[in-house]
Amino acid sequence: MSTKIPSTNKATARPAPFLPALEGLRAIACSGIIITHVAFQTGADTGNLLNRMMARTDFFVPVFFALSGFLLWRRHRADFAVSTSHDNLLTLAGYYVKRLGRIFPAYLVTVAIVLLFFPVAGAPTVWQMLSNVIMVQIYVDGGLIGGLTHLWSLCVEMAFYLVLPVIAVAWGRQERKWRIVCIVAVAAASFGWAFIPAFAEPPAPGGLNPHIMPPAFIAWFGVGLLGAELESIVQDRAYARTGKDGAEGIDARYQLLEVRFVAKFRWVFWLLAIGALAVAASDGPEGLTHAAPAEFARRTLYGLVFAAALIIPYTLAPRSKFLESAPMQALGRWSYAIFLWHMSLLSLVFPLLGVHLFSGYTALVLVATFVLSVPVAALSYALVEEPARRAINSWWRSVRASAKAEARTEATTANSTTASAPFTTNPPA
Repeated sequence: MSTKIPSTNKATARPAPFLPALEGLRAIACSGIIITHVAFQTGADTGNLLNRMMARTDFFVPVFFALSGFLLWRRHRADFAVSTSHDNLLTLAGYYVKRLGRIFPAYLVTVAIVLLFFPVAGAPTVWQMLSNVIMVQIYVDGGLIGGLTHLWSLCVEMAFYLVLPVIAVAWGRQERKWRIVCIVAVAAASFGWAFIPAFAEPPAPGGLNPHIMPPAFIAWFGVGLLGAELESIVQDRAYARTGKDGAEGIDARYQLLEVRFVAKFRWVFWLLAIGALAVAASDGPEGLTHAAPAEFARRTLYGLVFAAALIIPYTLAPRSKFLESAPMQALGRWSYAIFLWHMSLLSLVFPLLGVHLFSGYTALVLVATFVLSVPVAALSYALVEEPARRAINSWWRSVRASAKAEARTEATTANSTTASAPFTTNPPA
C-alpha cells in the first residue's frame, strides 16, 4: 500500500521553524553596517571605488529589512488571514507583545545609557530624548541624537511590524500567485515615493528626511515577503515528493533540482551582490549628500538587488557550513545588540586611540570598534535582551491561558443558561 501524499494545491507544508544560515547572515549584515559607519567617520567613504563601496555597505540595512519581511511573513501570514474571533484577537495581541518584547528592552537600555553617560549624545532636549525613547525620532524635527542616529532604521522596522497584520488580512487569503502579484506591484509602486515633488529638495538641517521614512523602503521588505512565498513553493514541492516538512523538510528540499542548482551556484549570487554594491558606489553623489529623486530610486533598486541576491538563495537552499558555524551563530544572536551599541562605542574609539574624526586609520578604528562592540553586545544579550524576551513571553503565555480559560467558562455558562431557560412561547406539540 502506498502512502498518500497531501496535495499541494494549497500550502500544506510547514516551514522549518529556524534557519540557522539566516542567523549567520545577520552577523555579516551587522558587520557591514559597522563598516559603513567607520568608513564615514574616518573619512574613507569618498574617493576611490573601494572607499565608496565601503560607504555603500549600508546596503546591509535592506538585508535586515528583507530578513524581517521573510521571517515574519512566513510565520504570521496565516495567523491573521482568517475571520475575527476571540482566539485570533489573542494571536494578534500576542504578535505585538512579542515584537515589543523582542525589540524594546535592549533598545531602551541602550538609549538610556547613551543619553546619560556618552558625551556624543550632547545635550538633547526633553522632546528629543522622549522621541528616541518611544522610537518616533524620524518623525520629529531634530529627533536624531549623537550615538543613536543609526536607530532610525528601527523606526522603519517598527512601522513594518505594525502594518504586517493588516497586509496579512488583505492578502493572506488570496491564492499564492495573487499574493506574489500584490507584493511585486506594491514594491514597484513604492519607488514613486522618491518622485513626490515635496521631497525633491534636501531637508533643512535637523528637519524631517523623507529618505528615511517607512514608505521609502517598502520594496526592501517586499524582498523578504517574496522570499517567503518562493520558499513555500519549494517546501510544497519537496513535501509532495517526500511527505516531509518542518525541520525535516530542509533536507527534503535538496532532492529538488532547482534547490541543488541554487546551492551549487550560490557564489554567483554573492558576485551579483558585490556587483550591485560597486554599481551603486559609482552612481550618484558621494557621502551623505541628499540624493535627487532618480538617484534615490536607483539606489533603492541597487539595495533591493543586493538584499535579494544575499537572502533568496538561503531561503531556498538554507544549508551553509560557514553561516551555521558556532562563531557565526553566536555573532548572529548578538547582532541586534551589536547594531544597537556600535555607534556609541565608535565614539569612544577615537579618543581611546588618539585618532581624530575624518583623519584616516580606518582599519585600526574598525578593528577596535569590533573588539569593543562584541563583548558589550554579548553582555547585553545575556543580561537584558534574552531574559526580557523570556520573561515577556512567559507573562504573555499566562495571560493567554487565563483569557482562554475565562472564555471557556463564559461559553459554558452561556450554554448552561440557554439549556435551562424556560420557554417564552408555547412549545411545539
